[in-house]
This record gives sequence, C-alpha cells and structure tokens, in this order.
Amino acid sequence: MTPADRRSGTQSTQDCFLNHLLTPVTTEGFPMTLTTTSRPAPGTPEPRDVIPFTEVGLADIAAVGGKNASLGELIGNLAASGVRVPSGFATTADAFRRHLSASDLDRWIAEQLDGLDVEDTRTLAAVGRAVRGRIASAPLTPNFERAVRSAFADLTSAMPDDVSFAVRSSATAEDLPDASFAGQQETFLNVTGIEAVLDAIRQVFASLYNDRAIAYRVHHGFFDEVAISVGVQRMVRSDLAASGVMFTLDTESGFDGAAFITSAFGLGEGVVQGAVNPDEFTVAKTALAAGRPAVLSRMVGSKATRMVFTDDTTVGHTTAYVETDPFDRRRFSITDQEVTELAQAAITIEQHYGRPMDIEWGKDGIDGLLYILQARPETVVSRAALGVSERYRLATTPSAPPLLLGRAIGRRIGTGRVRVLASVDDMHEFAEGDVLVTDMTDPDWEPIMKRASAIVTDRGGRTCHAAIIARELGIPAVVGTETATADLANGRVVTVSCADGEIGQVHDGALEVVVERVEIADLPELDVDLMLNLGRPEQAFALAATPNDGVGLARMEFVLTQQIGVHPKALLHLADQADDVREQIEDRIAAYGSPRDYFVRRLAEGVSTLAAAFDPKPVIVRLTDFKSNEYAGLLGGAQYEPEEENPMIGFRGASRYRSDGFKEAFALECEAIRYVRDEMGFTNVKVMIPFVRTVEEVVGVVERMATNGLVRGRNGLQIIMMCEIPSNALDADAFLDHVDGFSIGSNDLTQLTLGIDRDSGLVASAFDERNPAVLRLIDFAIDACHARGAYVGICGQGPSDHPDLAEHLLARGISSMSLNPDSVVDTWQRLGAAGGRQRRASDAS
Repeated sequence: MTPADRRSGTQSTQDCFLNHLLTPVTTEGFPMTLTTTSRPAPGTPEPRDVIPFTEVGLADIAAVGGKNASLGELIGNLAASGVRVPSGFATTADAFRRHLSASDLDRWIAEQLDGLDVEDTRTLAAVGRAVRGRIASAPLTPNFERAVRSAFADLTSAMPDDVSFAVRSSATAEDLPDASFAGQQETFLNVTGIEAVLDAIRQVFASLYNDRAIAYRVHHGFFDEVAISVGVQRMVRSDLAASGVMFTLDTESGFDGAAFITSAFGLGEGVVQGAVNPDEFTVAKTALAAGRPAVLSRMVGSKATRMVFTDDTTVGHTTAYVETDPFDRRRFSITDQEVTELAQAAITIEQHYGRPMDIEWGKDGIDGLLYILQARPETVVSRAALGVSERYRLATTPSAPPLLLGRAIGRRIGTGRVRVLASVDDMHEFAEGDVLVTDMTDPDWEPIMKRASAIVTDRGGRTCHAAIIARELGIPAVVGTETATADLANGRVVTVSCADGEIGQVHDGALEVVVERVEIADLPELDVDLMLNLGRPEQAFALAATPNDGVGLARMEFVLTQQIGVHPKALLHLADQADDVREQIEDRIAAYGSPRDYFVRRLAEGVSTLAAAFDPKPVIVRLTDFKSNEYAGLLGGAQYEPEEENPMIGFRGASRYRSDGFKEAFALECEAIRYVRDEMGFTNVKVMIPFVRTVEEVVGVVERMATNGLVRGRNGLQIIMMCEIPSNALDADAFLDHVDGFSIGSNDLTQLTLGIDRDSGLVASAFDERNPAVLRLIDFAIDACHARGAYVGICGQGPSDHPDLAEHLLARGISSMSLNPDSVVDTWQRLGAAGGRQRRASDAS
C-alpha cells in the first residue's frame, strides 16, 4: 500500500481519531489495536523490517508505534503547509519480534518473568538487567541488519558526512488499557555512523524491558502484545539553539483559543524532564488566523542550565547539562517571529488531526530552521467534563505569606505532610497522601506520584514530566520553585494551592478548602448580563469557562504591579535613577527592546490575554486607578509622587490622566490599549475612565486619549465612565454627552455619599451600599442612562456581597452587574429565582 493509498483508504486520519475517542489512552494518546500477530499468515508477503517515514501514517500504529506513525503522518500530509519534520525511517514491530524469536529470547524472557514477584524490587532489578543485557547483546538478524544499512544509506546519500541522528523508541503498546509505557524507553541523540545506529537500535529494543514495564507485564498478564519500533531521524541540532514543547490549548484551564509554547536553550529533553525552567509564550489563535500580532504573553524562564552534547560519542553518554550564560538567562530563547511560526505549525497540525495536540519542537542551530520532532494528541485537559464549572478555593485568605511560589499545575488544592525525596531509591519512605517534594521527576517516580496529595519540585515548567503526570492524575503541583527541597522540612503539614491562576502557592498548615461544582446547563436565563470583576490575566483562561457575559471591570493596576512593577516615569527616565534602582530596572527589562517597549508590551500582554479569553464578549478595561501612595510603591516611583494626607480622594483617576506631569506616562498606557485593539484586533476591549470629578475632566481625558490614538467611535471604541462620585449621578446628562455609558462604582460612591473612609476600620461598620441615599444616586444614574439608551452597569463590591442589592438592581433594569468570580454562580441562581417570581407575578396580574 502506498502512502497515497493509505491516506485515501478507508482508515482516514479522521477515522483513526474517531477510533481514538472510543479507545482507552494513556500518555502517548494514539489508538491501538490490542490483538497483534508476530508472524504473517501463510501465503502473505513477509512483513517489512524497515519503512521510511514517507510511507507510514496513523494507519500504521500497530506496525511502527504512535510516535513514528505520527511523524510519517506529518511528513506525508503537512509538509506542503509549512510543517517541517526531519527525515528518517522506522523499524517495525515485527522486526523486533523476530529479533527475540531468532535466538529463542522470547521464550527465555517468558521463563524469567513467569512467577516473578515484582514487589521484590531487588529481584525485579536483577531480572530486568539480565533481560536487557541478553536483548542488547543478541545479534540482529541478517535480513534486518541489511535493511537498516540500506535505509540508512538512502537517508544519508544527500547529507553531509558529519550529520548525526536521533534514535528513538516508539512502542506499540503505550496505549494498552491500564498500562502506560510512554516515556520509559531509551532515546539516543547525536548518533553518528551506521555502526553506532545499529548499536542504539539494540539498546532501544532492550529498553522495552525496563523494571517498571516488566512489572506492568506481570500485573496485567500481557507479553506478546508488547513490541517496539525504532525511529532513526536526522538530528536537529537544538543543542546549538533552542527547543521545547507546545500545546494547542492552555494546559491548565483547557481554554482552546490559544496555543501554549515553552522554550529553552539546548536540547528539548531538558524541558521535557523538568530540569530547566523554560520561557513561556501564549499565542491567540484568532489573531494568528487573521495575520495579526498574536503573542498574548511572554515569561522569561530562569533557564539556569542547558543540555548539550559532550565529546563522548558513546551511545547513552552523549549529553550533559552546562550552565547557561547569565546574559542568555535574562533574554528570550526564541523571537516573537519564531513563536508565531511555531504556533502556526501547531494549529496546522491540530486542524489536520481534528483535536488538541501535544507537540515537541526544536530549532536547528546550523540551518536556523524550526522543526517538529513529535506530535501526539493531548489526552488530559481536552477530555475534561464539559458543561460543568468546578472551582477550588481556600475558605479564607491565609494570614501569612506563602512559603513558596512556583508554576501552578492544575486548578486544585491539596494538603498533606511534606516528604522530601532526593532519589527515586527513597520511594519506600513515601506514604499515601504525602506531599511529594523533590528536585524533578521522571517516569520512575510515577508509582508514588499517584499516591501524593500534591507535588512540589525545584525545577520544571508547565510542560515538564511532573506537570504532565500531575494533570493526568488530577493532582495539584507547583513546579519550578527552585528551593522547595531546601525550604520544606519532612513532616511539615502544608497546603498546596493551584486554584488562583498561573502562580502556585505552598502555604503552611492545613487550610480549609471549598469546592464549588455547578452544572452550567442548569443556570436560568436572566434579564441582566452577569459579568466578572477581574484583574489578574493569569486567571483569565480558567475564569472564561465559568458562566459569564464578559468582563465588566478589568483592573489594569494589577497588571502594572505584577507584570511591570516599575513606575512608568522611572522607565522613561532610566538614566536619572539611582544606581541600585537602575540596575533592578535593567534586570527586569533585559528581554525587551527598551524601557518604553517593556512597559507597553507588558501592559498589552495583560490586556490582550483578558481580551482573548473572553472574545467576543466585551471586556471593559479600567485605566490604572492607582492612588499616589500606590504609584510611589512601584520601583523608582517615590521621586515622582506627591505625599498626600488622603490619597483616596487626591491625585488619582481623571485628574492624573489630564495633568501635564503625567502626560508622557499616560501616553504609554494608551499605546498599549491601542495596540491590543487596532493591531491585535481585540475590538471587544472597551475603555473605562475612573474617578471623574467634573465634566471638564472627562472632556480633557477623552481628548488626551484621542491624541494618543484612542478615538471614541473609531474601530468601534466605546468609552465608559465610572459613576462613583455623587456629582456623576446628580449631573449624569452632562457627563453622558461625552461617553458611551456608566459603570457604577458602588464602593467609592458609598464612601463619598456617606463621608466614610472605606480604608478605616474605625467607621467601617457604617459602610453600606444599601443606604437609601446611595440607592437614590444609583437610581439616578440608571434612569439617566435608560433615557439616553446608554450602557449602565455596576462593578462595585455591593452586588457580590448583598443579594438584596443585586435583586434591587435587577428590578431597576440595570444592563449588567460585574461580580467577583466566586459569587457569580450564587448570584446567577438567586437572580434567576427572583426574576422568576417577578415574571410569575406579572403574568398573574
């Protein structure tokens, strides 16, 4: 059967993946026929020992395993679409079986495993070494060796003499029910010459019988079903450049509107194993499809080491970790153009396979090109229950700062006693429910990982081994903490929380956990939009899956403090800073082109992530509403901010934006929003002006925004004004002449109506948004907007805290309520019941 026949026959790519949906899968993710034969039926042609990648596809998984079948599928179908895959060939599963049967190794192995007590780890290790040694030392059959030599000669005929190869395993049984062999077999890199390739093939054959795989065979009673194919593929010299892993969805939330890419200098095994904390990039699929700038976020990883080749070319001893140059640690390992190219390749692969994908890639340091090294279906997040909103949260805010921070894996919370393990040899010390704390993990750790309540590692990113297995097991993990094994003591009870965005936290003690689970289909229809109050972009993808009608308040000050951390004027006047401050700023901005570029792009990253997560629903972005004391707290900010007795009602909001002293800083803010809307294409972003005292102020801010490219009405731009000062409600018509609607800020409106400092505990008991005077002002604002057909919403704390206030606003016909994420479901259900009562009463009358 030719490749064309195979791809046009009855078992198409889509057919394979329909079967995949009905077949149990594990890490490798491909469907697998469980019944195999080791010898052809009488009268049929002898099976082939070696097949070029150009002649295999997904229909050949039983013959060449999932990895090799997928590489052939990519080469045969997507090369014309720009997906670049190194050439190579695969040995077949039947060649492996003949290797065992030719010397009666298959029978001898069965005898060794018969009755083996796999709980006796010493005996298991001894038997494993013996089996692997016999397989690796057995001579290859003459026909098989000739076939490999011939295929290698064909492959290298047009290649330079010094080209090297990767020799990888592709097991055919990585998807047997209740068994996962993925990641267990050997891979050999930078292999040169046919003799070394033949030796590596024997070593890969032997690696199918590692200790854990033997234990699986004994436990589950299958032997003949397991075979291995070997892929021989031109080596991509990423040791001289960069490599990583990418997913065609967000790995933590399952959000499928973005691709997630990790990258680090050196060979990709460093990222996969979790030995390197990589750079991370998120790319918006809609912007990518439209040919617009599409990189939503960038994070510089520490990249402390890089995996490179050594001078020792002995099989199995070709790589080592070396320290990364300090300059390289501070910069991104790939460019935005390369991130975009990788994302385009990932989406092309996803579209061909018809499902989310997990892809390994490498950049060749010799030719400078990007290559796809592996592609497999993503099998964890994409299979999560649909139509169900599940949210973990801590019942109360911890009283002390977290002990450790790292990358959050999953969205759950786990509690247990710390067990620090330096080596897999110490696994016997681990008890059910312990928190596994270690430097990094590999497949040998999996037997105890499934018994852990949580996992914490020193090294690793969101695509490392610990992260992948934690997701599969549904266990929270915090990876890349750098100091967990040193800072956490054995026996200490901790709570590991991954429920609050991308940053995972390890807290002291056993904290109370609340789990909210709601069937989204059960929520009633409402006559009001329920939106979210949201400031932290790292929460956006997860919260986008909750019931919502968009974001009614996106607080940019969170982006400024967490993703930028530097006063804008200190960036604009970097040379004027004290030496220590300048050095800190230079360290933060090292990966960006300039101080100005750092501020604009980081702010744009935060805003665009929020916009992409909820697109096409509206996202109302409030201009940074910092008070002078808060701006002064940013790096380099003290010299640019006045000292005020009461910053709450001082130099903030509109008065700041239209002042000449803040003019150049405000221009940066406008530039970031304009870039998100006009360049990236997220026109669902609306802009909100906070704390406007007078009509003159709103006129001045709207004019200054227009000067900086944010023209009301252009490209659909709507400008919303916070209604949070009594003057806004009392003179609503005059303000509405210059904006597209109001968003009522009940916190400040209550404060200024009742004369209560909401930051003062001495008078806090009198603070109540339901005070009749406050409600009258809210009603004034709603009525004024209704009369003009303008938008009116509320984004203050009140509706989240007070169900009766939410019901009052519903009765008044407010357009939207923007709520805290943890209260939206309860409020939705309550308003549905209240609205139902009102409608029934209306019908009866």
